[in-house]
Amino acid sequence: MNDTMGVVLAGGKASRMGRDKALVPFLGKTMIKRVAGALAAAGLDVIVVGRRNTTDGFAAIPDEGTPGRGPLAGMVTGLRHSGDRNVFLVAVDQPLLRPETISAMLQIPGDAVVPVAGGHPQVTCAVYRRACLEPAKRALESGQMKLRRMLEEIETTYVEEETWSTWGEDGRSWLSLDTPQAVSDAELLG
Repeated sequence: MNDTMGVVLAGGKASRMGRDKALVPFLGKTMIKRVAGALAAAGLDVIVVGRRNTTDGFAAIPDEGTPGRGPLAGMVTGLRHSGDRNVFLVAVDQPLLRPETISAMLQIPGDAVVPVAGGHPQVTCAVYRRACLEPAKRALESGQMKLRRMLEEIETTYVEEETWSTWGEDGRSWLSLDTPQAVSDAELLG
């Protein structure tokens, strides 16, 4: 999988969590270690985007441009720092990410490969290939900050449940744990 780098989005304010989500303990590890571990288990190098300082042992890079511009800015930063590689983008609050899901998604063609759950594209647990960089930069320059809008301008493959469920995926990989209660509830799923 050397043509893809794992990019962990960790630049949010975590206002609903009340503390740094990356450092929240979850099933014996911090969330950032669980997410990075899944990416590494799928054979990907990992970078953390959206921070100025090392977090729990992981080197980080700040979002390029104006901070606080969301996942689209994080994806652009990740693509720019990945050399000539594509990126598998995942939010730091998705600690149930499965390496098998990552590997399966990387096999699907398209400029972007985005799972869909409950009718909603899961844009922070998706593959973004090099072809996404220029449209994403244009979107940011025009003031657009939504990844979903950028997907309309590129060849996006949406992966529906009837496909991702055949990988043994049940939707947990993109389950966002953004509150203390969500963390407690998800630990029961473990």
